[in-house]
Amino acid sequence: MKKQRIEVDHVFKRFKKNEVLKDVSMTCESGKIYGIVGHNGSGKTVLFKCICGFFHCSKGEIRINGKCMGKDMDMLENSGIIIEEPGFLRQWNGYHNLEFLYTIRNKLDKTYLQSVLKKVGLDPKSKMPVGKYSLGMRQRLAIGQAIMENPDILILDEPMNGLDKNGVREMRELFNQMKQEGKLLILASHNREDIDVLCDEVYQMENGILKKEVR
Repeated sequence: MKKQRIEVDHVFKRFKKNEVLKDVSMTCESGKIYGIVGHNGSGKTVLFKCICGFFHCSKGEIRINGKCMGKDMDMLENSGIIIEEPGFLRQWNGYHNLEFLYTIRNKLDKTYLQSVLKKVGLDPKSKMPVGKYSLGMRQRLAIGQAIMENPDILILDEPMNGLDKNGVREMRELFNQMKQEGKLLILASHNREDIDVLCDEVYQMENGILKKEVR
């Protein structure tokens, strides 16, 4: 697996007169989990969207393995992303949702897709349509979608949203396993415990300003 490195270098992001990110810098490398804590509207999701290439920085640079986002590359490659709720096909079951997305770019491997669903705690043989899923089940499916192509980078905005205690425990184990595999994970959470348990480095985001915590 190739080592991954994300550098956020003095990034500003403005929407008209509203400055959402203010001189944000952080460096992330493979084999670690990075956590960002902050209230709604603090700038976490905007930062994630800039890292992924959905928004362009107003000032500063984001470099992925030395390549500048928006210049050398348009979108974050080899990544699994959860930002806001994915648009699943609600009349289909979980397996068929992943199957549809997976076959766009890959030769279908049913056994592999079934293993992904099992890994996130869903029954691959269930016929229940996603429209009848609980919030926690949809979140498990979103995590399945993010990991199904075995990406080296994971960008996860509130990945524990809607999960019960058992689901949170299972996803913590999964994320730790991915860290041990050498993947780079950045996650945002309202739940301080998730951040403290999982993360090697923690940042506070408030009013668009990012500060690293001393641990």
